[in-house]
Amino acid sequence: MRLLVCSILVLSGLAASAQTDTALARQKRDTAIALIDDGKSAEALVMLAAAQQLDPNDPEIPYEIAFAHYQLQDYEGAITILKKMLKNKMVTARVYQMLGNSYDNAGKSSKAIETYDKGLEHFPVAGNLYLERGVMELNTKQYNKALAFFEAGIKADPAFPSNYYWAARLFFDSEEEVWAMIYGEIFVNLERGSKRTEEISKQLYYTYKSEIQFKDDTSITVSFSKNKTVNIVYNPKSGPDALLQALMRKPFGTGVYEPTLALAVAGEKIVSLATLHNIRSKFLDNYQQLGHQQKTPVVLFDYQQQVRSAGHFEAYNYWVLGNGNQQEFDDWRLNNPQKWQQFIAWFTNHPLQLTEENKFYRSKY
Repeated sequence: MRLLVCSILVLSGLAASAQTDTALARQKRDTAIALIDDGKSAEALVMLAAAQQLDPNDPEIPYEIAFAHYQLQDYEGAITILKKMLKNKMVTARVYQMLGNSYDNAGKSSKAIETYDKGLEHFPVAGNLYLERGVMELNTKQYNKALAFFEAGIKADPAFPSNYYWAARLFFDSEEEVWAMIYGEIFVNLERGSKRTEEISKQLYYTYKSEIQFKDDTSITVSFSKNKTVNIVYNPKSGPDALLQALMRKPFGTGVYEPTLALAVAGEKIVSLATLHNIRSKFLDNYQQLGHQQKTPVVLFDYQQQVRSAGHFEAYNYWVLGNGNQQEFDDWRLNNPQKWQQFIAWFTNHPLQLTEENKFYRSKY
């Protein structure tokens, strides 16, 4: 009996010691992460080595060690560690991402592409890997190939912001700005408060400004798309009615978005934040009344309706587009402090939600 009691006490002591080591390792790991974020990667490596001795089974520690080497521009060192991590059953998509980035920065672009592609085989819904593949195509000015990866990433991982950012940028520089207007605003909602958000906010405003033209008192042009064709995806199992509906579809840009927006612009004389609030409000009314939201639902427009129902659509429009006309935005916010504060309080707790069911991507339309 005495021997059994002693054995239990020894095992309990070992378990307690292991728990203490794990907790201490995690503490050191988190301190090292803060050091890396503060630009002190060399110091972080010392801390991470100590953490790994305490808990060699923590998969986060070797990743952070590799990241510290990456931050120190020791790409070969990062590659050595990350290649070993690929053999671990706990490997994640970000390991493939950093390994690809390390190869790219080491001047081995073909190995980077190979790594991202292998990562996508294992993680077919990893938005970050579609992003990296798209950027590789951008680097060689293969814009259509890049866009294909960004849009595949949007479809696979709809809550990941960066693919919307790059897709929007490419469409802002095209004749099909309609997709930039939607991808861009979704991005602004997903990544709030960044420099990229400010950039896309400006682009949204400038595109409204350039593509809505008032020729005279009676003539207005709205030009966000040139495409006259419809993308039809038909499943024979759906029957002839589904095929007929597909054939009757209008091009989204020229057949749905532009006419609806043109109706909303009628009566305005200039493009400003104030008039764009009016235009976007009327656009939502028209989109609903013309039956588009039932036939061609767009999650962004559903969300705008939600914001409007909550009484914050004016503040939301000034927020989305305000970087394009900073003085008008500042004046409005100064004169409407209560509206602004109420909007921010509501907006913080009611973000745009993207799911498999409501996600937006171009080939869907």
